[in-house]
Amino acid sequence: MTEDRSPAAPPPRLEHPVLKALLGAWALAACSAGETAAVEEHLGDCGACADEARRLREAVGLLQRPDSLDLDPGLRTRVLEGCLDRRPPRIPVPGWATAYDAETARLDALLQDFGDAEWHAPVRLRWFRGQDATSRRTTVAGVIAHLLAVDGLVAVALGLDDPLGPVTDTTAGKPAGTPAERTEAFWEASHLPPTRSVRGPWREQAHAVVRTVSFGDEGASRTGGAGPGEDPAATAVSYGDFELPLRDALVDRAFECWVHAVDIAEAVDYPYDPPAPRHLRGMVDLAARMLPSVLAERRRAGLAGPGDHRHLVTAGRPGRSLRLEIEGRGGGEWFIPLDSPAAVGSADHEVAHVALDDVEFCRLAAGHVSPEEAAAGQSGDRTAIRDVLSAAASLSRM
Repeated sequence: MTEDRSPAAPPPRLEHPVLKALLGAWALAACSAGETAAVEEHLGDCGACADEARRLREAVGLLQRPDSLDLDPGLRTRVLEGCLDRRPPRIPVPGWATAYDAETARLDALLQDFGDAEWHAPVRLRWFRGQDATSRRTTVAGVIAHLLAVDGLVAVALGLDDPLGPVTDTTAGKPAGTPAERTEAFWEASHLPPTRSVRGPWREQAHAVVRTVSFGDEGASRTGGAGPGEDPAATAVSYGDFELPLRDALVDRAFECWVHAVDIAEAVDYPYDPPAPRHLRGMVDLAARMLPSVLAERRRAGLAGPGDHRHLVTAGRPGRSLRLEIEGRGGGEWFIPLDSPAAVGSADHEVAHVALDDVEFCRLAAGHVSPEEAAAGQSGDRTAIRDVLSAAASLSRM
């Protein structure tokens, strides 16, 4: 076989006015291959056009911001959304699971290029216990191990394997059930501190959870439910000392994934954006819906005011309320019943008003800012305001 050494086709012959008119397109790299060759051959012969071409290229450089070599963590979500707009998935992810799918993908993108130094960077987990802030020191790898351990509660509820196996709380000698117990047991059972190897099991578990809820929701939609009168999104997920329905548990897991992704990003000095507005609003809504029961628990423990027994109402009736106004694209307005979790929040029974930014409210619910430090606009009953902000902080946990 002989090598083909035939010469490349010569560039097209174009008149000077045409070549001059193409300089702008050439500077923007918008010419065809033939036009590019013709322009560049002409620039070697025409000094005036060469000077103009240089000025145009410099102007284009000023118009374009230098691009980072790091991939945008939201790129995967945008690409998938673009693809799904053109061809919907045969088995779509249910709407109540999309926040978890998106936040695990964003965190995985952040972790993708971490070296050993980043995986072992120190991270301090923060939350509120009672009235006091508390924290636990770990590493980036330790945070992913924590997420693996707690997401395993959802996996077990779905019938998947527990990633930790039979884990025992060594301090109490019983099966580890709460997020803190599972995390501590997992850390203690490891012969060495967690390393980058924990990323694979965490990622595979997240994918398995999303696949399982997607197929389960698809089957339920075809048969009219997961079983006779059952809703797969209502499957109970046990957190040891309380339960959440599956749809809320996945929003909770998305919230914690985002919060700890920010912890990791801060540890390695990397920016990290809040979730998409619709996902952020779901996280705010879950926290607001949990506040009445948390407030009641704190009252029983003597950590909140006694409430106003003069205004107690029967279940389902409107009672004294705090208006929680969350500003921002993930915000909204909620009325929090103050004297009984069974009461209904009501604008007609408003006795206090609190306004917070959406991300700031999430930082409060994550235990990353104290009730006193939260940048909140406040008016009305001071005791009610203090109790609700403290209840929001106590939503946090390891």
